[in-house]
Amino acid sequence: MPKPLVTVICISYNHERFIGQAIDSVINQTYEQIQIIIIDDGSADNSASVITQFKVKYNSLEVLLLTQNVGNCAAFNTAYALAKGSFIVDFATDDVMMPDRIEKQVRQFEQYGDDVGIVFTDATYIDEKGKFIRNHFEHLLKFGLILKVPRGDVYRSVLERYFIPSPTALIRRQVIDQLGGYDEKLSYEDFDLFVRASRLFKFEFLDERLTAVRKLSKSMSTELYKRNDKQLMSTYDVCLKATKLNRDAGDNLALIGRVRYELRQSVITENHLEATAFFKLLNTLDGLRFADRLTFFGSIMRLPLKGFRNIYIKVRFG
Repeated sequence: MPKPLVTVICISYNHERFIGQAIDSVINQTYEQIQIIIIDDGSADNSASVITQFKVKYNSLEVLLLTQNVGNCAAFNTAYALAKGSFIVDFATDDVMMPDRIEKQVRQFEQYGDDVGIVFTDATYIDEKGKFIRNHFEHLLKFGLILKVPRGDVYRSVLERYFIPSPTALIRRQVIDQLGGYDEKLSYEDFDLFVRASRLFKFEFLDERLTAVRKLSKSMSTELYKRNDKQLMSTYDVCLKATKLNRDAGDNLALIGRVRYELRQSVITENHLEATAFFKLLNTLDGLRFADRLTFFGSIMRLPLKGFRNIYIKVRFG
């Protein structure tokens, strides 16, 4: 039986220093049935030129060079219009795949039925120079952020807290088709993708570190929970969507926990507009406690709290 085609959508934005290693890691996969689409999202550096050189060397690459930055969600949807694969990888061109990543994930998919929509793996984090930072699930388990890796019906789990390293996901095409692609109104995609997809499909975990995820000083992930964080309102929008996806009291409790967490982070980081939005949503969900009102009072009073989060992180995680 022929192996299914996997489409890897490589999204570049100012990744000139890393894009060569990233694309090489896709080209050199042990799995042969791969369609590679590279889209540059209006980079201000020399990324487009590097991509063009790869296109000259590897004619089979499909390349899209956008003249304006449209954001990750819209860039992905633009590239996805060209995708032919039965499985999809959303791959940032500052990350690195292990050579057998796709082969192992496809093999894992073959063990399950069509009700499994995503197979995710463990990940290693590296810095701008490629130096090891930490292992993903080892860190979450060590500090009690999760007790075990959720799998199967993970809807409540993805509502409650972040645990899936999104760069590791291999996604069944049917998932993206049923969701109508990424929501381009959002500033980031993975929380929305996982919430909506997990309502329709099961998720499975492959316990191997098959992707090195690069942490950059100015990447979207490092800007999370800082003052003027543009991703917080997108998080609110996804929580608002979840109010219509929830089916029972257990789902609502999971959502309340997430909204309460985001309220605290918004207040501590002095994102007052978002704090107000989360406070009102918590009230709508009948989840307000005295402690939540006290927390929100810090936002009303515009207390200078942003430094406390950095202190907490240092004390909590070393």
